[in-house]
Amino acid sequence: MTKSRSKMLLDAKGIRAAMNRLADEIVAALPENVPVGVIGIRRRGEVLAKRLVNELARRGVTPLEAGTLDITLYRDDLAELGPQAVVRQTEIGFDLTGRYVVLVDDVLYTGRSVRAALSALNDLGRPRAIRLAVLVERPGRELPIQADFVGEHVTQADLPVTVLLTESDQEEEVRVG
Repeated sequence: MTKSRSKMLLDAKGIRAAMNRLADEIVAALPENVPVGVIGIRRRGEVLAKRLVNELARRGVTPLEAGTLDITLYRDDLAELGPQAVVRQTEIGFDLTGRYVVLVDDVLYTGRSVRAALSALNDLGRPRAIRLAVLVERPGRELPIQADFVGEHVTQADLPVTVLLTESDQEEEVRVG
């Protein structure tokens, strides 16, 4: 995608504002006296989860744990990827059982990545609840999955969304188109 043909949805300041809104909404929804785990779906969900953990900690959320989840082996298109599939490590160093889990991803589109993540989490324990936080939600769901916390909505289904984050891309913006 070329920047000249796409439209800026969020700049660095907009991403920060969206993350702050997400953190505020999550804090408001947290049940009392339940440990919280924030788990990012690799790759950009992992970056956003780390940022979200920092925001939640600043708001006094405890106990609070962070982790990352690789969904490669749970994808429904794994056979199509074949030897091109890159399996990365899942890093969740805490028990999910009884925990309020916030699953984080950059863009919610078809719902297939989230379905894979839910299957992977199910193999790791039985959380009290799993809530989905995404930076951007766009139309085009193929599965009955919806986000609980959304930073920004895109209304046109036919436009691709590209999230660039400093930690992974050396740029900080969200573009549409």
